[in-house]
Amino acid sequence: MFEKYIIQDGDNLNIIANRFNTKKNVIKDINNIAFEDMLRAGMEIIVPKGSKKYFDYYTIKKGDTLYQIALQYNINPELLANMNGLNMSDYIYPGQEILIPKNGYSYYITMEGDTLDTVADKFRTDVAKVLNDNETIYLLAGQLLVKERQN
Repeated sequence: MFEKYIIQDGDNLNIIANRFNTKKNVIKDINNIAFEDMLRAGMEIIVPKGSKKYFDYYTIKKGDTLYQIALQYNINPELLANMNGLNMSDYIYPGQEILIPKNGYSYYITMEGDTLDTVADKFRTDVAKVLNDNETIYLLAGQLLVKERQN
């Protein structure tokens, strides 16, 4: 889950990462920020929300591929790429941090035209459960939504 954040005077990636309980490199990767000096007050960026609950972090090692990491964690490779703002063919580099979805949750990345009803259908649940599991829902293409799996 993600939310929009407007950069304030004096913000830097470390301050923002601490504020949202995430890591600097995650914010850089999600927003395709090559250099920290690209940040300006008033600029809008995306930050992970609730990442401690739904995600773990993985630091890329030399020789890693998204496909191999997905197999290691038993997750869909396309989902892994999409939730990190990547394509399967994108270069990943040692030291880069990515989000790994935790077990016990289902994930869906919204598409153009999705409604609460279509998302609920994808999760095989009702709209109330989708709203309960996701604090903010924009229904814009590319938003990651979560549903807690029932045991």
